Amino acid sequence: MPHLLVEKLNAGYGRVKVLHDISLQVGQGEMVALIGPNGAGKTTLIRAVSRLIPATGVIRFDGLDLVSMAPQAVVGTGVIQCADDRKLFPYMSVHANLMMGAYLRQDKHEIDADLQRVFDLFPVLAERRRQQAGTLSGGEQQMASIGRALMGRPRLLLLDEPSFGIAPIIVERIFEVIAQLNAGGLTVLLVEQNVTLALEMSARAYVLENGQIVLEGSSRDIAENEMVRQAYLGL
Repeated sequence: MPHLLVEKLNAGYGRVKVLHDISLQVGQGEMVALIGPNGAGKTTLIRAVSRLIPATGVIRFDGLDLVSMAPQAVVGTGVIQCADDRKLFPYMSVHANLMMGAYLRQDKHEIDADLQRVFDLFPVLAERRRQQAGTLSGGEQQMASIGRALMGRPRLLLLDEPSFGIAPIIVERIFEVIAQLNAGGLTVLLVEQNVTLALEMSARAYVLENGQIVLEGSSRDIAENEMVRQAYLGL
């Protein structure tokens, strides 16, 4: 059974239907990319899996039915999202924002160990731990967002546009960490505007257009597809 299984998923906002019979799956320990143009429904899909918006169809994580769960219960299963706009608490310290990721946990010693792990992955956050999160650079805020997600001990990490608005040198560091986490066994569903980078990082990929999956396969095959080369890679 796949780690994450989505079948015939329909979702949207009010009367506006965005996703139409979406089916995809992510195996345990995989990194799968979801690419497509702006407005295709990529963020909507991530929000539907996280149960932040209503949806119909099948969403299962390790056999658990997520469709019937509240967002907090979904987090409790280990499905944790990093939003495209980061959603940090700007007037709270970096440390306080990171600790918000562990709000469902009671294991203090393990929380302390995980906090140190985040600081090891992103040393700049240790330096800025007492600084208000809203005063961080865009790249530092993205690091804090990922760090907060890691404090929840994710089993499936949903990453929504982690490179958006960030300097290339910071993007490189962030994706080094993502690759390291995946190599350590963390399952990742990656929504990413940098298609070249997304396909280099992932094992498999789905192409989403107008709320529908139009192409799926290994990331290598997707990268060599003529439609993808012309539409997304500029080749």
